[in-house]
Amino acid sequence: MLTKVFGSAVFGVEATTITVEVNVDIGVGYHLVGLPDNAIKESNYRIAAALLNNGYRIPGKKITLNLAPADLRKEGSAYDLTLAVGILTASGQIQSQNLENYVIMGELSLDGGLQPIKGALPIAIKAQEEGFKGFILPKQNAKEAAIVAGLEVYGVENIAEVIAFFDKDEPMPRTVVDIQEEFYKNLDLPEFDFSDVRGQEGIKRCMEIAAAGGHNIILIGPPGSGKTMLAKRLPSILPPMTLNEALETTKIHSVVGKIKNTGLMNQRPFRSPHHTISDVALVGGGTYPQPGEISISII
Repeated sequence: MLTKVFGSAVFGVEATTITVEVNVDIGVGYHLVGLPDNAIKESNYRIAAALLNNGYRIPGKKITLNLAPADLRKEGSAYDLTLAVGILTASGQIQSQNLENYVIMGELSLDGGLQPIKGALPIAIKAQEEGFKGFILPKQNAKEAAIVAGLEVYGVENIAEVIAFFDKDEPMPRTVVDIQEEFYKNLDLPEFDFSDVRGQEGIKRCMEIAAAGGHNIILIGPPGSGKTMLAKRLPSILPPMTLNEALETTKIHSVVGKIKNTGLMNQRPFRSPHHTISDVALVGGGTYPQPGEISISII
């Protein structure tokens, strides 16, 4: 039996929908194709344990799984839940209704629990653009995905909830975020405030000029003189972020996995990379391109 389940892959800061095709046939074997990396190739061990601990199993038949488009590299463990639901449906262990309406992503623990994923926000944006009804993902990522209007977001803690949702039509709690309320919450309450600094009048005046004019500033001095303390508080005297800035900043931080159990970022980010940082870590890139510290700090 052939089943199609939908996931997503993040390249840079944009997502691409991935169709996971699962075919169960006569024979023996487990074949995973479509340029998966090692984390995806190891998924069958996590899936087997998770299903067994929840009363299901990987069938002893020939299973072929294709991640299409097959010419794009896929990475990470976020396809565990997608593959598991596809295997259960293709083997007839559950009857999944309206499976084609949902994007499903999540890393499985051996007990069936779900671990957070990276890039939930760009995945949700892509799913909404392509007309999917809902997005099923780990509960820790639900709030950031729920800021996308027009998409039903379901944060789950265990694969058993997903199975019950499709097989038994049991409802799952939907995560709803008021984007305006989320944006204005704590907008004027920075974690570090410029008014905390006592003395340092000369450099404070320089930083105020730099903030007002949008200039760069370099701080030079011995350790302990207050350079990091002052730089960390500079965002508190910058104008508040606009909604578009907040969305773009949240999107970049989502890709690198720095957003968990939170929705929209409404504070300007501060980054403090070590002086021995590599070029790739600073500017981004790599085999699987990721944003660097410069991109993460952009506001």
